[in-house]
Amino acid sequence: MTMSTDKAVKEDFLRQAAPYRRELLAHCYRMLGSVHDAEDQVQETYLRAWRSYDGFEGRSSLRTWLHRIATRTCLTALESRGRRPLPTGLGDPSADPYDTLVERSEVPWLEPIPDAMAGAEDADPAAIVTSRESIRLALIAALQHLPPRHRAVLILRDVLKWRAAEVAEVLDTTTTAVNSVLQRARARLDEVAPQEDLTEPTSPEDRELLARYVRAFEEYDVAAIVRLLTADAVWEMPPYTGWYQGNEDIGRLISTQCPADGPGAMRLLPTRANGQPAFAVYMRAADGAHHAFALQVLTPAPAGVAHVAMFFDLRLFTAFGLPAVLPSSMERSVASVP
Repeated sequence: MTMSTDKAVKEDFLRQAAPYRRELLAHCYRMLGSVHDAEDQVQETYLRAWRSYDGFEGRSSLRTWLHRIATRTCLTALESRGRRPLPTGLGDPSADPYDTLVERSEVPWLEPIPDAMAGAEDADPAAIVTSRESIRLALIAALQHLPPRHRAVLILRDVLKWRAAEVAEVLDTTTTAVNSVLQRARARLDEVAPQEDLTEPTSPEDRELLARYVRAFEEYDVAAIVRLLTADAVWEMPPYTGWYQGNEDIGRLISTQCPADGPGAMRLLPTRANGQPAFAVYMRAADGAHHAFALQVLTPAPAGVAHVAMFFDLRLFTAFGLPAVLPSSMERSVASVP
């Protein structure tokens, strides 16, 4: 093959493979539970595919071939990594809101992913629903309880809808073994995945709930926040190990542990993560500006907000395309809904 022919082949690969980047990122995220690790493995997938494209004989679609490479790449990465939990996945009981917060930054915590990166803002309504359901934060956290190969089988069979024979080829095993692993993976997922009665913020009532949630935080009205949470709501905030259940306890936590000093101390900027409404929280600093503080991912339910995961990893602001300091044009109240 001449140099010009080789260049043309590689350019053809890049042109054909580019449309699959977002779904490959979502696939790697489901496997790894980290948006940053997922980006790394997608890059590795494209590099491996680019190097071996000359040998791609078209026995499967390019999409299937890329997902096969991505799955194997993720499995290799997981050989040297533990699972990524949320605080609720550590096995400890709910914490006392008055206790000192315990930070464990060395733990590889689960990370949220922006909807835009995972393809959950597709123009096709059916695709949106499927994509959002497959990246729900509770599902990604539950997948972390599965061994890597079990995780791969469940994702390939139940999310990507591959045939057992296709999965067996990727994992170099038998169809019988794949079906057995799938049965065990589903049973384990049923044990660890919470039963959620989710609502999408599409009705005026749902959107008003989230707007009131924003106002309650921006006014630092803890009583209002408590009223907007369900009675058995769960609040967790990696890298802190404690998690808290019950709206009253969550109110006590916010009253005693939040550094806000009154109305206007916080500003919330709407975004979306894991197919769910999310807010970037900015805290007023000594210079008077509002600086990046945390990212909240909400699970709305018919009775109120049922779960809040508050992530303090400020690298996520970059991943979500969010500013580190809230621009002056946004310093007014941002009581809107993602």
